[in-house]
Amino acid sequence: MARYEKLHAWRECHELALAVYRVTKKFPDDERYGLTSQTRRAAFSAAVNIVEGSARRSTKEFRRFLDISLSSLSEVGYALRFAHEAGILTEEDWPGLSDLQSLSPGNSTEPSAGDNLP
Repeated sequence: MARYEKLHAWRECHELALAVYRVTKKFPDDERYGLTSQTRRAAFSAAVNIVEGSARRSTKEFRRFLDISLSSLSEVGYALRFAHEAGILTEEDWPGLSDLQSLSPGNSTEPSAGDNLP
């Protein structure tokens, strides 16, 4: 198991990215290069920055990547909110995604006592 796979923050971001990919398949074709692409990139970025940061040698570097991940999570949160309020994201998809993205800045990406920091 890779070091990042042990991190709660990565597991939550990974689940969010998978969920974002699933629901954005339903977005209109005219959003393929706009909202769909942007939301997917931000969701993937949140998880991949934790992966990259966990490979760094110092806690300071790791925390910098966690900060980047938090920024991506904020972007995902707004994109999902926008899609929901614009009627692109269905009412049935919204609750599950809003629950997942509620890992929001300051919560799940903070290393916990059980996380093995680099």
